[in-house]
Amino acid sequence: MALSKRQRAKAFRGAQYALLVVIAVVLALVADWREIQRSFFNLDIAAEMFPNVITVALKNTLVYTALGFGFGLVLGLVLALMKLSPVAPYRWIATIYIEFFRGVPALLVFIALSFGVPLAFGLQFDIYSTVMLALGIVGAAYMAETIRAGIQAVPKGQIEAARSLGMSQGRTMATVVIPQAFRIILPPLTNELILLTKDSSLIYIIGLARDQYELTKFGRETLSRSPSLTPILVVGLCYLLITLPLGYLSRYLERRTGGKKISTPESTGLGVSS
Repeated sequence: MALSKRQRAKAFRGAQYALLVVIAVVLALVADWREIQRSFFNLDIAAEMFPNVITVALKNTLVYTALGFGFGLVLGLVLALMKLSPVAPYRWIATIYIEFFRGVPALLVFIALSFGVPLAFGLQFDIYSTVMLALGIVGAAYMAETIRAGIQAVPKGQIEAARSLGMSQGRTMATVVIPQAFRIILPPLTNELILLTKDSSLIYIIGLARDQYELTKFGRETLSRSPSLTPILVVGLCYLLITLPLGYLSRYLERRTGGKKISTPESTGLGVSS
């Protein structure tokens, strides 16, 4: 008797599940679990990383990310307003900035601020200023487009109503448009924060003291003294402690805002280039 289309689809899914179970059983039987435990789950090495992996590396990662995100958000807002300005030179400057820093790897910006600027201009930035500027400069190029899209997504009726009440264009933008725009763009901004968290690892290019290590640098240093990949696994789990809650927050905010979609670099698969 011929199977219906739904029955064939169900049988095909069942076959795939059975195949995956067989593969999992075979791998479990042939794997050298003692070697896997030694190479990836060495508890002695993991214990040696605590508490510094939390009190130093994780803390510094959060601080560096917050500095870069804060600076990038402010600069991104300015660039977005310039991009929407009726003054053509402002639009040109914002467009050139955005296109340039969306196309330049973040690592190159770190190198320029750490080595190029001191050599060319004699300016020496401390570690916090370097991270804030490097992450913020690159992040602002993406956040500017996100903010611009959010501003343009605010209903025109809101602006017309504010102007009809006698508000100036600047006051309308500051008190009506921008607050509503930020409500719309909170999910993509949260995604941008996740990207900057991972890009904070690029600070390894700068010479760091031990109390300035972020997660990746801390993991690399520990790995160089350990015959195991356990330090990388521990550091990866620490990154997940940051990025997974932010990912859930982004989805929650998207549901709260009604799932409204706006066209941003992140939504098209273009993140911060490292």
